[in-house]
Amino acid sequence: MQALLPLLILCPLAGSVIIGLWGFISKSFRHQESLIGIIATAAILIPFVILATVFLNYDGTPVTFEILPWISAGDLKVSFSYKLDELSLLMGMIVTGIGSLIHIYSIGYMHHDHGYYKYFTYLNLFIFAMNNLVLSDNLLVLFLGWEGVGACSYFLIGYWYDDMSKAAAAQKAFVANRIGDFAMLIAMFIIYSQTGSLAFSDLNIASSDVAFWVAILAFIAATGKSAQIPLYVWLPDAMAGPTPVSALIHAATMVTSGIYLIARMGPVFEMAPEVSMVVAVVAAFTALSAALTAIAQNDIKKVLAYSTVSQLGFMFMALGAGAYTTAIFHVMTHAFFKACLFLGSGSVIHAMDHMHTVEDPQDIRTMGGLRKYMPHTSTTFWISTLAIAGIPPLAGFFSKDEILGKSFANGHENLLYYFVWGIGVLTAVLTAFYMTRVTFLTFNGKERFPHGHHPHESSPLMTIPLWILAILAVIGGFLGLPEIINHGHLNWISHEWLSKVLGNREVHASFETELFLITFSIVVALFGVLLSYNLYKKHDLSGDLKVRSFFGGFYKILENKFYVDELYNLIIIRPFVWLGNYAVIPFDKKIIDGMVNGSGTIVSWSAERFKYLQSGLVSNYALIMVLGIIALLGYVIMG
Repeated sequence: MQALLPLLILCPLAGSVIIGLWGFISKSFRHQESLIGIIATAAILIPFVILATVFLNYDGTPVTFEILPWISAGDLKVSFSYKLDELSLLMGMIVTGIGSLIHIYSIGYMHHDHGYYKYFTYLNLFIFAMNNLVLSDNLLVLFLGWEGVGACSYFLIGYWYDDMSKAAAAQKAFVANRIGDFAMLIAMFIIYSQTGSLAFSDLNIASSDVAFWVAILAFIAATGKSAQIPLYVWLPDAMAGPTPVSALIHAATMVTSGIYLIARMGPVFEMAPEVSMVVAVVAAFTALSAALTAIAQNDIKKVLAYSTVSQLGFMFMALGAGAYTTAIFHVMTHAFFKACLFLGSGSVIHAMDHMHTVEDPQDIRTMGGLRKYMPHTSTTFWISTLAIAGIPPLAGFFSKDEILGKSFANGHENLLYYFVWGIGVLTAVLTAFYMTRVTFLTFNGKERFPHGHHPHESSPLMTIPLWILAILAVIGGFLGLPEIINHGHLNWISHEWLSKVLGNREVHASFETELFLITFSIVVALFGVLLSYNLYKKHDLSGDLKVRSFFGGFYKILENKFYVDELYNLIIIRPFVWLGNYAVIPFDKKIIDGMVNGSGTIVSWSAERFKYLQSGLVSNYALIMVLGIIALLGYVIMG
């Protein structure tokens, strides 16, 4: 098995290279969709099988492997080395497992797309970068994957680049991520200066002051990849890419990078509790603002995008409470139901688009009653909606309840955590409400598309992954049963698995408190679902008027996403554009170009005049020599 481990990295890379080069060279290959799909899916499925085999035979001893040396400069020695421990194994299986299903789904979804081979080239490259990120044994290889997923997200979000709005969305994602990446680089420089190493095993910083700055920089980096305030603005616009790409970015790969980074750097955050508090508070506001925004959106993918931002906020709330295992638990459950939701939305959009009767196939106001025509998509979508809403015994209930419980328990040490818990509860109600809204208005109620035309269910290539994900959304939560059951010993994720590699400073609530919190969590979720279901069942699309009336003038702010994009445009983008137009560009043209062009002009002018000295007459050359000697003698005598 050890000999096969390099395939975890090399298979996705090989798949990307083979499809990309073969498609570039051979026009006939570009039209062989089945072959392209098989190669691309196999390149991801093979690593999943290897990881699952290692997982089933894992005895608690981390498995390491090295592909080749990379950098050797002075004391800095870095290799392409990787480690399979409890955290990387779980994350690797999530990435390759969900990734394989998305690849299978994409074979049907991207059928007849003119850039079919390019799409799977990018998709394989994305998984290659993500595997580098989660399986790496040092920060430099992690950063290679970190930058790789950023680049691949740019390729995939702007996949339909001939649409300028989609190209702009890709640029926005790229720029927002570069800000976080710069913070990540500085953190790595500080770590190396303090420890002389970039290996995770040497991540021991003695000074709490240094740990504070490393932690805050790592968190800034995480806000870029994992879409937290203030760098979350790129993620809703990432919907410009094909829907399977949205599922890949939002569910299992890129947006979980920041959570993985902070969990892996847990010892540093342990030394900087102030930063952990900042993480929790920022996460709470991110979760709440995104949930409020989602209520007023009508694009099915935009609702799910803001839902992702909100759920990432829950994960960061757990990280801020020191509950690293709980955060990773929610990463796993969220991957199941959010991938199902996005792929389900893709199935709906695919069906609406093929009707050719609605202007915007993503607008839920043009849908309604689709359950009759798309029973598989509808059922799996409803299952995942109830899971994200936190209805027991579905997966989202267990992980979200544990996050709220850990936040509440930390209130004994810092009262701000009670505030974080309260925002988390409010966000949970809103989540249940807006997810029920988007699901009901899509699959239930009145048919709002033209009569005489109706959508159709997607092919098995698209519905089978939906059912697999829906089943995982049903059973996945049982891997992390609440602590009150057998004192947490049945919480396999936290007690039996991740606790061995992740250091937690989480505080545990009493039995009575835990029981109250679980009951309260169930009531909150049911209240949000039933309130939304009854409202839209009675009023259908007019239910939005009731919601608008409830929020009053604030609803306009929600519709416009708190005007954050406009604010950034006013205070950041426009000043930089002005500075570029009226300072940087003139300086570049007049000073920089002036110096370069001026030196050339001087040389040309001088050459034009001095060329006459090259007359070819020996007497002239002798005269010049004599004059030179006289000048030198004069200089010596006068000196």
